[in-house]
Amino acid sequence: MGKILVETCEIEGLRVLTPAVFGDARGYFMETYQCEDFKQAGVEVSFVQDNQSASKQGVLRGLHFQKEYPQDKLVRVIKGEVFDVAVDLRKDSKTFGKWFGLVLSEENKKQFFVPKGFAHGFLVLSEYAEFCYKCSDYYRPGDEGGLIWNDETIGIDWPIPADMEVLLSDKDTKWGTFQEYTKEVNHEKNND
Repeated sequence: MGKILVETCEIEGLRVLTPAVFGDARGYFMETYQCEDFKQAGVEVSFVQDNQSASKQGVLRGLHFQKEYPQDKLVRVIKGEVFDVAVDLRKDSKTFGKWFGLVLSEENKKQFFVPKGFAHGFLVLSEYAEFCYKCSDYYRPGDEGGLIWNDETIGIDWPIPADMEVLLSDKDTKWGTFQEYTKEVNHEKNND
């Protein structure tokens, strides 16, 4: 290993990965994904889809998850800066309902591994950002789930400056609360 620095988080399963960057006067080179290094870091996932989005400052995407076909995600920023968040939705986890967030940027080159069982979202802090992520399962439009971004029960401390307008998709304004999600999960559990 040695090509990647791996940091664990207070929420089990989440990983912050910082690749080694080799630079000189011409620029830099880094491996953003190398299967064996990731296995040694505890990330043994087969990715099947890569996605990229571009967003302007204030865009908040999330908090998203897939219900029946959950995805592991490996996310990074190639242009600009975002505040990236994962919320633990694993019913039997001691950190159920807790969140973890960090800044991902083109400068710090950090990657964030978000395993299945988490809601995920991000807020664009720079004027513009390009966000890339690998997924372990395909996106299925009919399988989408989400939580409202500003749910008080979760209490995410989004770094929103006073002069920033938060820009949401219509879909992201309509997600339910964590309490509603919990009721739905408990209802499904009781019906099993």
